Amino acid sequence: MAAKVIKQVQAASHHEIMKKIKYYYNTHSLRYEKLVTPLRVKLLRVFGFISAALVTSAIIIWLYNNFFPRATDKEAQLKYEIVKDNYNTLAATTKVLQQQMAELEKRDNEVYRSIFEATPLTDSARTKAIEKKKEIDKINLIKGDDLGAEIAKTLNNIKARMAYEVESYNAIEKLINNQETKLASIPAIQPISNKQLTRIASGFGLRIHPIYGIAKMHNGLDFTAPQGTPIYATGDGTVTTAGPGNGTGNHVIINHGYGYETEYMHMVRIKVKVGQHVNRGEVIGWVGSTGASTGPHVHYEVHINGNPVDPVYFFYNDLNAEQYDRVLKIAATGSAKSFD
Repeated sequence: MAAKVIKQVQAASHHEIMKKIKYYYNTHSLRYEKLVTPLRVKLLRVFGFISAALVTSAIIIWLYNNFFPRATDKEAQLKYEIVKDNYNTLAATTKVLQQQMAELEKRDNEVYRSIFEATPLTDSARTKAIEKKKEIDKINLIKGDDLGAEIAKTLNNIKARMAYEVESYNAIEKLINNQETKLASIPAIQPISNKQLTRIASGFGLRIHPIYGIAKMHNGLDFTAPQGTPIYATGDGTVTTAGPGNGTGNHVIINHGYGYETEYMHMVRIKVKVGQHVNRGEVIGWVGSTGASTGPHVHYEVHINGNPVDPVYFFYNDLNAEQYDRVLKIAATGSAKSFD
């Protein structure tokens, strides 16, 4: 029986040693007592352990994802880089297209339309058909998910500008097709026969008026000729005025289109009627001295878009280079006094 008790005591002692039970010396009872850990402390220790485990796990996962990427992550990153390169290439191409489009618009206004004396297209006209967009010069600052939409807008902008420019070039093509008609309509000969170049009496510019005796702007050329000398239309056009006037006497005005208009004054008799179409070289009346005139002559004017210009620059169709040079000098050194 004693042996059994001894064995039990030894087993209990062994169990306590295995559990690492701690004791402390109680100064009040003057003996060693078992150290008991409070539940609150145990819970704090468990919480601390779990927190440390979570933080450690997060660090391990972050290190793994950043320094040991998965195959799917590598593939996604590679695709993103390819798409980004494609976007950058497309953006550069659209920028070149915009520059080329701007050059075409500039040539349209400054070259092609100037050749045919057509009115240039204003920027306001172009903006009615297209929306002004900024150049994509900061493509790297645009978010990846916005690249496609931004480039699509730019391409639509270029497409609209090209469609508008096609319409402009179609208009220029019509001008080219009508160029023969236009050349026939521009006043290009002298209004009376002047082979000897002796008929120009007074040129374009300030001249002394023969009746009022004051300097006045003389907006045309005076061609002296015997009364009854035929007067010719200097270009194809339509008669808009044919009849008597105050200072102009019997006069004719021809609208040649394309902004050109000519006027013939002081006729003794008019041959054409308002609304009649005439061709270059066709007789429209005869020289006289009606209206404010001091002798038989025809006062001839050329207007472009309503503004009088010197007619001497339009005699290139019936004169050679030497004759044209002589006419220029005669007109410049003509009489200081006009005939009307």
